[in-house]
Amino acid sequence: MPFITTTDGVEIFYKDWGPKDATPIMFHHGWPLSADDWDNQMMFFRLKGYRVIAHDRRGHGRSTQTDDGNEMDTYAADVAALTDALDLKGAIHIGHSTGGGEVAHYVARAKPGRVAKAVLIGAVPPIMVKSENNPGGLPIEVFDGFRQSLVDNRAQFFVDVPAGPFYGYNRPGAEVDQGVIDNWWRQGMMGGAKAHYDCIKAFSETDFTDDLKAIEVPVLVMHGDDDQIVPYADSAPLAVKLLRNGRLKTYEGLPHGLCTTHPDVVNPDLLAFIEE
Repeated sequence: MPFITTTDGVEIFYKDWGPKDATPIMFHHGWPLSADDWDNQMMFFRLKGYRVIAHDRRGHGRSTQTDDGNEMDTYAADVAALTDALDLKGAIHIGHSTGGGEVAHYVARAKPGRVAKAVLIGAVPPIMVKSENNPGGLPIEVFDGFRQSLVDNRAQFFVDVPAGPFYGYNRPGAEVDQGVIDNWWRQGMMGGAKAHYDCIKAFSETDFTDDLKAIEVPVLVMHGDDDQIVPYADSAPLAVKLLRNGRLKTYEGLPHGLCTTHPDVVNPDLLAFIEE
C-alpha cells in the first residue's frame, strides 16, 4: 500500500488511481472515517478519466495512530506534503465535514498552481462551536458529549452516529441501509481513539474565517438543509459570504452524509462544477 512519511515520522496512507497526466481530484474525508468513504465518488470520476486521490488523515484509517499533531495546522501540512510528493498541479480539492475544514485550511496556504478549484460538502467552516462571535453555533457541551461517548464506549458510539443523525436514519420514514452503518463503523474503528478524541476539538473549535477570506480559487459549497451534524444555517451560508469566489448549492431535506445517501444527486453537480 502506498504511504508517504511526514517530517515528524507519521505514515500517511493514500490511494492514487487513474492517468497521471489527467486532471487530479483529491478527496478529504470526515471524522472519524477514512479515504474509503469516497469510494463512490472516486469510482465515478475514475471511470470518467480523472486522476483521483484520497488519503487517510493522520490517526485515521491506515495512517499512523498518532498521539499528537491531531489539529488543522498539521493536517494541512500533511496534505501539502502529499501534494508535493505527487506533484499535483491544478487539482480540485473536495472535502466533506472535517475534510472541508482541512480543504479550506490547506487551499488558503497552497503553493501557487497546486489548486484550481475546491468544494466544501457539509463542511465545518466557518466555525462550529458557539461563542460570542458565533451565537448560532453548537454549545461546547455537545462536543464534550462526543468526547465522553468516545472514551466510554467508542465501538457503540460509532454505531449510534451513523445509525442516527449522520445519514438521517433517525428521521420518520427513513430507509435505513445497514451496510452503510457497518461501513461507517468499520472505517471509524480502524483509526486511533486518541487521534479521534483530539480531532473533535480540531473540527469544532478551529476558526476558518481567515482561511475562507484568503482563498482565491472558485469554491462550491454544498450542504443538505437537514444536516444534523453540521447545522446548515451556521455553516454553508456563512462560509459563502466569506469566500471571494464562492457559490452555494443547498439540498432540501438531505442529511450530513449526502455523498453516500444521494450520490446520484451529488456526483453530477460535482462533475458540472469541475468541468466548467
